[in-house]
Amino acid sequence: MNKLLTIAIPTFNRAQLLDKQLTWLAQAIKGFEDDCEILVSDNCSTDNTQEVIEKWQTTLSNITFKSNKNFKNLGVVKNIMYCLNSTTTKYVWTIGDDDPIQDRAIVYVISKLKQHEDLSLLFLNFSGRNQITGEPVHPPTIVGNRWFDIDSEDGDGDGKAIFEHCFSKSVGAVIFLTATVYRTDLVKRALQKWQDAENNWISLAYLAGYCAANGRVIVTQDTYLECIVGVSYWQKEPKSALLMQYKHIPEVILKLEKSGYSKQFCRRMLLQNGKEVNLKVFLGALRRWPMSAIKIVIPFLALVSLCAFDVMVSKELGLAESSEIPTQQVRTYKP
Repeated sequence: MNKLLTIAIPTFNRAQLLDKQLTWLAQAIKGFEDDCEILVSDNCSTDNTQEVIEKWQTTLSNITFKSNKNFKNLGVVKNIMYCLNSTTTKYVWTIGDDDPIQDRAIVYVISKLKQHEDLSLLFLNFSGRNQITGEPVHPPTIVGNRWFDIDSEDGDGDGKAIFEHCFSKSVGAVIFLTATVYRTDLVKRALQKWQDAENNWISLAYLAGYCAANGRVIVTQDTYLECIVGVSYWQKEPKSALLMQYKHIPEVILKLEKSGYSKQFCRRMLLQNGKEVNLKVFLGALRRWPMSAIKIVIPFLALVSLCAFDVMVSKELGLAESSEIPTQQVRTYKP
């Protein structure tokens, strides 16, 4: 019997957190053993992660439980990509080893995947909380602590339009790993088309966008998990802010255009990104790594300038579209 869903957990040196997450999963997955399989990919941990995996493989002997240990630490994104590429089930849900997920999430996910056989992407709505203060966190463009403001429970509507709305509202929402369930064949196809995606920290946005452009999309109204803000892997890298703002986001937008998104939408997103970059990030990087900063920022400035020139010419010719992201096929949620 073919399984419906792989629940994959990439992990590194967080044995206690992995043990806690597998404790949750062992309870939440009861009754769905025939529909699911588990995959844990250990990024060459040096703690007792392997002991935790072996313990739970024995405990959960009634479910397919696969494990992998990389020969070295490949980095977080490459470990995630391993999970996606190794999946053989119809859908894959790759979850963080530390993200709090409600017990009812698995029941919901399985029911929706069975109800909509042509589903290509499922976004589980989530709340945000600051790691240090404990205060709720949400994007400035969203009202209330609910990171997706879309009503798309029935899987109807234009998948591209839904993704465009979500992406324009919050890049952080569409790259939150644990909130995303992909159709496996589509996500593998997307990775084949962009084989360097593993070197881009925002590439999960591209994967979600590719899936959205090729089938039905569901965005839940209810929240099913929580994002702890301030613990993301890229926040530990000194050059992360510079790379994300000036290189990785523009790369993803250009890849979305190649995946079928309109030039107009991608141009608007590049200009939006140009307005949102933090000049202090560039100036700080310029002091510390002058050559690297210049090499990253010059192509970015050239790209944004080209978009701005294109918009100016379009206005002169009377061809310009609205600066707003088109959402006529998107039902927004009003809290």
